[in-house]
Amino acid sequence: MAIVARNSALDLGGPFSLTAPSRDITTSINLPGDVHYALLEAGLIPDPYFGENEKEVMWVNETAWVMERSFLATPADIDGYLTLTLAEVDCIATIFLNGAEVARTDNSFVRNDIDVTGKVHAGENRLRIEFAIAPDVAKARADAHPFPIPFTYNYQTNGLKGIHMNFIRKAACHAGWDWGICTMPIGIYGTMSLRKARLARQDSVQVDQVHGENAVELSIKTRLFAFAQGEVELEHRIDGQVITDKVVVEKGENVFIHKVTIRNPKIWWPAGQGAQPLYELVTDLEGELTTRKIGLRDLAWVIEKDEIDHSFKCRVNGRDITMMGANWIPADAIPSRVTPAVIRDLLESARAANMNMLRIWGGGQYEPDWFYDLCDELGILIWHDFMFSCMSYPSNREFLDSVALEITQQVRRLSHHASIALWCGDNEVIGSLNWYPETKADPGRYLANYDRLNSLLHRIVEDEDPAQRFWPSSPSLGYLDFSDGWHSDTRGDLHYWDVWHSAKSFDAYRSINPRFASEFGFQSFTSMNVIETFAQPEDRNPSSPVMENHQRNNGGNARIIETMTRYFRFPRDFDQMVFLSQIQQGLAIKTAIEYWRSTKPRCMGTLYWQINDIWPVASWSSLDYGGQWKLMHYMARRFYNLVNVVAVPNGDSSEIALKAINDTGRPVSIGLEVRAVKVTGESRVVFSGNSAIGADAAIAVTTLPMAGLAADEFLFFAWTDAGGRALGENDYFPKPYKAYDLVPANVAARWSDRDGQAVLTLEADRPAFFATASVDRPGYFSDNALTLLPGRPVELVFHPRHGASVTSADLAGSLQVRHLAQTF
Repeated sequence: MAIVARNSALDLGGPFSLTAPSRDITTSINLPGDVHYALLEAGLIPDPYFGENEKEVMWVNETAWVMERSFLATPADIDGYLTLTLAEVDCIATIFLNGAEVARTDNSFVRNDIDVTGKVHAGENRLRIEFAIAPDVAKARADAHPFPIPFTYNYQTNGLKGIHMNFIRKAACHAGWDWGICTMPIGIYGTMSLRKARLARQDSVQVDQVHGENAVELSIKTRLFAFAQGEVELEHRIDGQVITDKVVVEKGENVFIHKVTIRNPKIWWPAGQGAQPLYELVTDLEGELTTRKIGLRDLAWVIEKDEIDHSFKCRVNGRDITMMGANWIPADAIPSRVTPAVIRDLLESARAANMNMLRIWGGGQYEPDWFYDLCDELGILIWHDFMFSCMSYPSNREFLDSVALEITQQVRRLSHHASIALWCGDNEVIGSLNWYPETKADPGRYLANYDRLNSLLHRIVEDEDPAQRFWPSSPSLGYLDFSDGWHSDTRGDLHYWDVWHSAKSFDAYRSINPRFASEFGFQSFTSMNVIETFAQPEDRNPSSPVMENHQRNNGGNARIIETMTRYFRFPRDFDQMVFLSQIQQGLAIKTAIEYWRSTKPRCMGTLYWQINDIWPVASWSSLDYGGQWKLMHYMARRFYNLVNVVAVPNGDSSEIALKAINDTGRPVSIGLEVRAVKVTGESRVVFSGNSAIGADAAIAVTTLPMAGLAADEFLFFAWTDAGGRALGENDYFPKPYKAYDLVPANVAARWSDRDGQAVLTLEADRPAFFATASVDRPGYFSDNALTLLPGRPVELVFHPRHGASVTSADLAGSLQVRHLAQTF
């Protein structure tokens, strides 16, 4: 018999009035949403991303705002216990209902469930949210704290005064970062509803898995909040099985566990390793329905003593799988612009580049439910930082109580996802103790302060999600090890920034051998068509005020250009400089990842910084703001190829080892041909042979003496599977590109259509390096930034983004093809 529906919810989203009494502003805002977006829609502010407008709109976050609306409730809507749920109030606000204060909020990461029983009338009601000025609140708290806690230097880029973000709970990067604009958005996101319950409401549903032979036992843990003692009906449905139970609840929180066994389970795998089947779990509490998708997988982190020191690897369904991916930041500095379609586009690009893991970085935010649903669907595992980054935080009782509620809610909300792979305490907070004069002067105090917070996080994960690994910090050497983890490569995870921040050569990546590289990166300029959206023609110069405003790392543009002079001949104009910056960015990260993957099983993970941008900016991202592929993303698709061959020079570069990497779960046989190619096009075979690579292994195939290469030669190598099907191509230049006298190359392009897809064929009469095709439609080619050799035509399939369909006729008119020899 079906459960009688007695619980219901009234959606409170929609148009609200938006006022700023101190500025005599009255307009409207759609909630869920944010103030900047509303003001843009009303024409009251300029585009914050254009030019130097960031400074022109700074007043928005220095203003107190009020949002208000009336809503109608029927007698049926209020016939029961009532909860006003506001999922994400950003950030310091007072909530009024029909003129009476019902709550105060100061943590945007907390779901607010406010008991408003008896405070809602049949007929018209009034909901009002008054927002305080968050930077002022943060400063007042910092000033009142018994000892100073400095905020990150990242808030003082481009002359910004900085905000004490460590004293309020909102995305740390809202105040800017070394890649981010300072907007400090104000708003409400996620669920806004009036929930009616006969007796109890759902608070969370978690699912633990025990994997056995041909079966998985699920333990479904349901938390109900009851307003009084009594009995309620609870039902779970999954895989055709129905569990219906009448349970007795006491006032307050109640926990119920039900078990169900899935026979002959369909197992979930990370992207590239198998399918991602998902089982729908529907929970019904007297008409309050919630739905979750459950992926059945057995995941553990293997951190144990080995012959080097300690391993650090992710074991999924019994296999040690190399994690390949990048770091994730919030998708937009204006939250209303972040939609499921935007996120799907970015995540599909991650999967298309052969990624199987993203790290949600601790200076950002916990993402909406649908973000993790998409990761489950696409097979993208998540290393999940908690939201603390690059600075110390208070550890007084009020702050820790707020954090405890935040972490408890978030772990309970997200732990059922197959994509959640690890909970990490923070980003670089341990390391930051050595960055600031205050913390360096009194290390004992700040270390004790740190431990109070970090230990709290650890305890909550152990209590709420005991099957999942808690890792104290990133980078870290392990539990209760507060030593410098930045320069140790024998255990734990590593952040390696010496190539960018210390201006070391790309070869320096081969000087370290991490177990798991969770941050490293190199910048480029954003693509030219993106620059055109924020810079006038006269501002398209790397040292113009506008371009420097869209570079948030001190000296970043100069470092891009200085590095360029080491590897390439100086570009002839700004457009070529932008193109060349993306080539060198990709080369830097290619150098790191190809080498580290070749050391498998020592290194079992590489997550470069970063996949996406929060606004149009020069940064470390491989995707432009808006999701367009930069050249590094194409290179990532190749250097994350599951079956790969890479060139690794020895210490004095007298020899080059060709190493084959197999990150599949089955043995692979490859045929490898290596050619020495002159930059004028003549080539000769220097190696040809077959190799067998075991499952999840890396081996040396051959070693070549560099003395055998002429001054104008480089290595080009291609490999096939046992049936002769092409698996990949790669190259290796023993000298900087500027040392070669590149010859002009003509690249012929022709279009065709095949199976509903536009296909571009490129063929060069001379070697063309980093040959890149671009069109004006959103999408990406199956490959790009290629080495084209005479007599080797290459077919590129165009993949439109956002679900669009295109033909070759749609693309041909805007096609541009460029390559390295044209840059100078």
